[in-house]
Amino acid sequence: MYYIQKQFEIAGCHSLTLSYESKCSRMHGHNWIITVYCRAAELNPDGMVEDFSHIKKLISSHLDHRNLNEVFDFNPTAENIARWIASQIATCYRVDVQESLGNIASWVDE
Repeated sequence: MYYIQKQFEIAGCHSLTLSYESKCSRMHGHNWIITVYCRAAELNPDGMVEDFSHIKKLISSHLDHRNLNEVFDFNPTAENIARWIASQIATCYRVDVQESLGNIASWVDE
């Protein structure tokens, strides 16, 4: 089994729909650190699990410098964003979304 991980940063804003009062219900921004983990039993014809630059381009083209409430039809929590990123890449088995120091959400295919 081959494993890779790609880490990159995206900037964007969102507001969250929550069942309790929170400052996060107001529009605010983050510089998210995204880590995408991929695996494959066999390498592709180019000798890779995935091209690192293709992973970044695919995700950044949708999310970087965007209002995520306008991008998604779901509540753009870090957890939901992680799940969405994983769904974009067939070989992805884990995504970490760090929205601020010490606050990281992960989606893992177990």
